[in-house]
Amino acid sequence: MMRDHYVFSNGRLKRKDNTIYFENEEGQRKPLPIEKIQTLHLFGEIDVNTKLLTYLSQYGITLQFYNYYGFFTGAFNPRDAKESGHVIVKQSEHYSDKYKRLYIAYQFLNGAVHHMLRNLRNYKEGTGEYIEGIQLLFSQLHTSTTIPELMGREGQIRHLYYQSFNHIIKQDFVFEKREKNPPRDPINALISFGNTLMYRVVLTEIYKTSLNPTISYLHEPSTKRFSLSLDIAEIFKPLIVDPIIFSLINRRQISKKHFDYLEGEICYLNEEGKKKFITAWEEKLNQSVKHRMLKRNTTYRYFIRLECYKLIKHVIGDDVYKPLKAWW
Repeated sequence: MMRDHYVFSNGRLKRKDNTIYFENEEGQRKPLPIEKIQTLHLFGEIDVNTKLLTYLSQYGITLQFYNYYGFFTGAFNPRDAKESGHVIVKQSEHYSDKYKRLYIAYQFLNGAVHHMLRNLRNYKEGTGEYIEGIQLLFSQLHTSTTIPELMGREGQIRHLYYQSFNHIIKQDFVFEKREKNPPRDPINALISFGNTLMYRVVLTEIYKTSLNPTISYLHEPSTKRFSLSLDIAEIFKPLIVDPIIFSLINRRQISKKHFDYLEGEICYLNEEGKKKFITAWEEKLNQSVKHRMLKRNTTYRYFIRLECYKLIKHVIGDDVYKPLKAWW
């Protein structure tokens, strides 16, 4: 089974014959099973060369680079063999047409809010007023006539949703408000780290289809970012990232000792904390559910790919896009 591989130590990645090795700073080498890896996540200071990149490209392996604090810094993506001019043209048409774009953007948030409410219903004690508030705001979402208006109402929904976290989390963590740049407390650090992993997985799945990751609908396309991954991730962040955070904290697998601070302000997961989160992350992505339409077990990771396929069918006119809404 293909899987992601994570490297936290400093060193270098090297190719020798038909094998790749990770060599740490002490010169110890460990072979990596290239035929079983789909993405390499590099959290340490890692040296690579063009010989290695050419070899990884042949296998379709992506390199994702992160800095010491776990923030994404860049990626190497193999040349896309699944490009389709027809799909790109149709994607662009749905962006250029105000109403077509608004429909897709609304559906992304439709799926997102469904999963937010699903989380709150799993923690009934203390979340009732937040469920009612979110349902009221969501009932007004479809009346939005512009993307900024849609995003504004989504911001109100998410503000209420984040307020509920203090009623869900059992340890002595306090979550006052969402702070991204930079995260200033453990809950924000967990959300940021989890969302970063989510964006990268979504992008990896997009690259396995003929979608162009720079043409998006909810988030405005711009230079130097793959905004479609931000769009699709809206559906999956409350389905995957947030339950992992609740579980890790409430089961005391992650505590305050797993966080460090930079200059007393920027909060981030230390190495042990990252490893604990990634272990739970991989378990979640590989968890499977019997798909109602496919009639077979489908992993959470593959649900992301299916979302891409549904979007393709929508833009080329084969089917009407409806977001994933977990039924299990």
